[in-house]
Amino acid sequence: MYTLSDFDFDLPPELIAQTALTERTASRLLEVDGSVTPPHLYDRSFADLPGLLAPGDLLVFNDTRVIKARLFGQKASGGKIEVLVERVIDNRTVLAQIRASKSPAPGTVLHLADAFDVTVGERVEPFYTLHFPEDCYTLLETYGRLPLPPYIEHDADAADETRYQTVYARNPGAVAAPTAGLHFDDALFARLDALGVQRATLTLHVGAGTFQPVRVDNIGEHKMHSEWYEITPALVDAIAATRARGGRVIAVGTTSMRALESGAQAALAAGGAPGTLRAGSAETDIFITPGYRFQLVDRLVTNFHLPKSTLLMLVSAFSGMETIRAAYRHAIEQRYRFFSYGDAMILSRVEIQDTPKAAA
Repeated sequence: MYTLSDFDFDLPPELIAQTALTERTASRLLEVDGSVTPPHLYDRSFADLPGLLAPGDLLVFNDTRVIKARLFGQKASGGKIEVLVERVIDNRTVLAQIRASKSPAPGTVLHLADAFDVTVGERVEPFYTLHFPEDCYTLLETYGRLPLPPYIEHDADAADETRYQTVYARNPGAVAAPTAGLHFDDALFARLDALGVQRATLTLHVGAGTFQPVRVDNIGEHKMHSEWYEITPALVDAIAATRARGGRVIAVGTTSMRALESGAQAALAAGGAPGTLRAGSAETDIFITPGYRFQLVDRLVTNFHLPKSTLLMLVSAFSGMETIRAAYRHAIEQRYRFFSYGDAMILSRVEIQDTPKAAA
């Protein structure tokens, strides 16, 4: 039985990347081969990625776009508040976290960004419902600030507004970037296209819960925040075609992984065959831990994750506990950059016999 301490490691603070590199593909890429013991680890550049793929492989990207979800303001009493939008419910309603000296009651009016008022609605633990006076996407884009992760110590600036967004971001709704995708640029896409590597997209709006620490020692007791995702019929067809030609399905980021595996679980629940995908939109709180049996994803491109995080548990489930431990030790020794603006690794699925853990 795994406990929280099994996913802890010591990370020198200076290895937490605070800014993005000038060139997206200049980041480092650790190739991890966990099919052998000990795992083989190869230090590469992210620009080397096409050489690790093959014609007919399929890269699956999350095309969510980060919204300017952070707002500052005040209550009628003059007390200062900070609002972090977690999710857009409809054009004039959001769920949000509120930092204030006292929790605002339903009906409270908050004045935000010295520009507009919102009204507090019902509490949806741990969030508040906020009602906007007009289209919330427009107001957030005009008056909001980019919500950088808590471990990045500077306020978002103009450079962050470009670099904390993937070049293919399309559907607004995330409050955190799908960071594995930050390494791709148009020149790299052109090389992948020339090689015959296929591309497809899905949407999963990443919530602030991605940074929520696990606070229970028994990880099976941890409750994930749910996130909205959508899988199109075009993606279902692309996956089927990839399987038919013998190609590999490669998730770009853990958000793509969670959406794909959620869609595979939905297909199973509807009577579909293992390894198939169900189109549609839904909520997912899937929690992937060692012992989970992956249905769709063969390889994973991902950044390096926080100690004791659900994302570290996910990659450990995918490639094996000892493989990930070895990869992280190597990354620290070789001074890789960690977290959102950091370097990446490419992992392969390893069928392992770890103690099973539930996946919702």
